[in-house]
Amino acid sequence: MFCFPVQLDVFDAAERYQQAGFLLMILAGKEYGSGSSRDWVHIAHRLLCGYPLLPACHPSSVPLSQGIKAVLAESYERIHRSNLVGMGVIRLEYLAGDTAVTLGLTGRERYTVVIPEPLTPRVIVDIKLDTGKTSQARMRFHTDVELTYFHNGGILNYMIRKNV
Repeated sequence: MFCFPVQLDVFDAAERYQQAGFLLMILAGKEYGSGSSRDWVHIAHRLLCGYPLLPACHPSSVPLSQGIKAVLAESYERIHRSNLVGMGVIRLEYLAGDTAVTLGLTGRERYTVVIPEPLTPRVIVDIKLDTGKTSQARMRFHTDVELTYFHNGGILNYMIRKNV
């Protein structure tokens, strides 16, 4: 596990994780992205290499550049959920009754999100931890359009590819 011995600002931590080659995943609670801080959550994702803060998805599992690649939450605020897919971030939701606490997740683990092929909306995926534990979560891609954005690294990349 790669941790810093001191507390860092979001930008500094993101920069160090990127230099070390780590992709990142956020472990979140209910209604992730809601409230008056919603806009700042979106900005923080952008600071974190343009996408959604903990060591996470194994590089071979997610074919995108470094930065936050996934959010695992109990639930999402609707608009922020849409913003995440627009940035190419994997939205994962705990299965009923599961939380970071009930699964014993501390954020110090390394996670591998096993993405099936073909990827379909609302599929349940395995999440393997470096501790030997495995859990499952639902991918919160609701439509084929959202999957297209994800496969292209977000809506901006999709539009550029479509128009070039």
